Amino acid sequence: MNVRRATLNDVNGLIEIRKKQLIDEGIRPDQEIDEQLRQFFVKKLTSDELVQWIAESGGVVIATSAIVFYQFPPTHTNVSGVKGYITNMYTKPTHRGKGIGTNMLDFAVSEAKERGVHKLWLGASDLGRPVYLKYGFEETDEWLELNILV
Repeated sequence: MNVRRATLNDVNGLIEIRKKQLIDEGIRPDQEIDEQLRQFFVKKLTSDELVQWIAESGGVVIATSAIVFYQFPPTHTNVSGVKGYITNMYTKPTHRGKGIGTNMLDFAVSEAKERGVHKLWLGASDLGRPVYLKYGFEETDEWLELNILV
């Protein structure tokens, strides 16, 4: 398995994976979102607000993970105000249960640490929730959150 950072050359593939992920999460594809996804990936990848990883095996994408960085007003518990949102966590069904998702999550957490970000959050699917809880995320009213040491 080879893991690499996504580039603008990967946008079409990221769009397709995102749509598969949404379907796996039970979201009906009742409208076209390709152009909106394209704009999102191009803008966020170009601005470095999004870091996306792609895991490949035999030249085929088997998993992805990403972190989007958002600026919030500073607080006493997060003086920079920057938080990372974990997203686009997807592993092909044929490769699930092998620790690949946790490995991909490690890339996002490491990126947050490198940037000095210690507050992460995400919305978890039923399938992903056990992975995140085992990793150390804690449930809040709406999200799962992780405080990491930087």
